[in-house]
Amino acid sequence: MKFSKFFAVAAVAAIAACGGSDAPADTAADTTTVAAPASVDAAPAVTGTTHVVAMTGDDKGYRFEPAAITIKTGDAIKFEFVAMGPHNVAFDPATLSPEAKAALIAGIPNPMMELSTQMLLNAGESVTINFANVPAGTYEAICTPHLAMGMKIAITVE
Repeated sequence: MKFSKFFAVAAVAAIAACGGSDAPADTAADTTTVAAPASVDAAPAVTGTTHVVAMTGDDKGYRFEPAAITIKTGDAIKFEFVAMGPHNVAFDPATLSPEAKAALIAGIPNPMMELSTQMLLNAGESVTINFANVPAGTYEAICTPHLAMGMKIAITVE
């Protein structure tokens, strides 16, 4: 499975981030700075339609609704948390051209990690991905915590 190695690491990172510790907090100021990747440019404005995709889980399983969507370059997708989270949207960098990767990186606001949105923790939260400058093609995305349950979406950009 294409996603297995990349998203296994992402899932472990997400789970580790949720864990706690009984160790006392370090009171020293953190002076570490992290530079943004040099190839990241701000995404152009959305010039088309903003489509809505629900992220949900229930007795029918975990899923994006719809599980496949066709959009145009310049459109955006608003992913809305409906039920049974946490949810996110993540793309596998091994499946992307350099142009698609750069455009998606620019279109994901406040990423949790490269090509992954932040975790949405509460019903009603949403994240909008801008597909401006994303080359035509079909892109698979997953919800990292629910990949094992088959939570995938195919996004076709025309």
